[in-house]
Amino acid sequence: MKLAVAKSCFLAALAAATALPAPAQFITPQPQSPAPPSSGRMENRLSSTPSRVIPVDRIIAVVNDEVLTYNDLNERVQLVIRQIQKQGGQLPAADALQRQILERMINDLVQAQMAKETGIKVDDPTLDRTIERISQENSLSVPDFRKALERDGIRYPRFREDIRNEILLARLREREVENGIVVTDAEVDTEIAREAKETTGDSEYRLSHVLVLVPAQATPDQIEQRRKRALLALSELRRGANFAQVAATYSDAPDATQGGNLGWRPSGRLPALFLESIDKLQQGEVSDILRSPNGFHILKLLEKRGKAAAQGVQQTRVRHILLRAREGLSETEARDRLQKARERIVAGADFAEIAKTTSEDASATKGGDLGWVAPGDTVPEFERVMNALRDNEVSQPIQTPFGWHLVQVQERRSEELSADRKRAAARQSIRARKADEAYQDWLRQARDRAFVENRLDEK
Repeated sequence: MKLAVAKSCFLAALAAATALPAPAQFITPQPQSPAPPSSGRMENRLSSTPSRVIPVDRIIAVVNDEVLTYNDLNERVQLVIRQIQKQGGQLPAADALQRQILERMINDLVQAQMAKETGIKVDDPTLDRTIERISQENSLSVPDFRKALERDGIRYPRFREDIRNEILLARLREREVENGIVVTDAEVDTEIAREAKETTGDSEYRLSHVLVLVPAQATPDQIEQRRKRALLALSELRRGANFAQVAATYSDAPDATQGGNLGWRPSGRLPALFLESIDKLQQGEVSDILRSPNGFHILKLLEKRGKAAAQGVQQTRVRHILLRAREGLSETEARDRLQKARERIVAGADFAEIAKTTSEDASATKGGDLGWVAPGDTVPEFERVMNALRDNEVSQPIQTPFGWHLVQVQERRSEELSADRKRAAARQSIRARKADEAYQDWLRQARDRAFVENRLDEK
């Protein structure tokens, strides 16, 4: 994983809600959730005000008993501007960008408060392991990774706390939303039948979108105001305006500042409402306004492709060497021993022989050979590194819940999915789609219950 991916993980902290969150992944702490901005208790902020007021900062939002300041917002805005400029994107109007980012910060803070109130915590050891894993993915030590972030204008203390909060909010979502999702056998049967029809068709779509959110308990007047906002965005698009700039100006989705880009989405992850619309679109075309329980949507079809390989699965033949930290062998010592073993292997020593004499796994007698494994057969930390390796390449020492590993991929193949795996994949796709929709409803309700005062426009 490149450094840009880790920085995008940081930028994901600008938003907690999305109408269509990215598929759940374990490459970086997921949060597809995000981290709240720095804030302080209102009474602490106010009590520290000097007797002579100097207009260097001000409160721009109150969220329950915490505040966000203009400096909090400005730091986020500058970070997003640098990211957009690096990607060659067009910047929206400054006031529109400020409003977009502040809304994300408020949503993040509402969720973070809920997590803390219900006892969800992320301890320092968990955070340290996560950051170390991100550093390893970038082939850097933690100190070098920290320097790389700061060279790009990302303060390490802020990055660290945002990663903590990404984990925090992911745990909140899992408990409040995902644990309540139920998928029936009948739904799985329907999904499998649908996928069978689409095997040779265009069933994956690369999309951009604009979302104008409608509050859960919106009045008719509020709904009409939001509809007019969506109509204004569509009108600009029909006149040929740049979609990314329109999204950054009008969209309430967390990807708005990235031009509303949703990336590739399999049809199984898209609501039926969206599928009906984009099936009628040609590449590059923009949909009419679509109304969903969340609000008003505008879609742009960037590209579509077939999914002929959907009925197959890539299997990997892999072997590893495992060391477990224990009394007499610290985490650092285990990692260092594996680093030396890796150097010997790269210099020409036989992986299997070192595994037999070093590894503490049951596979040691077979030279560390785990045989053919499919997606989901190993823990995410192991699978992520395995998938990134070239054939015969040996990984750096990596940590999983089982200990420290050296991983080597021997070969790969594609096999047809068994009936059980097809059902499991279909169930996972349905669960992810339902979780996306349920999360949006839950987030809107959480925002409605919170006391939020937006003072951005006050002078």
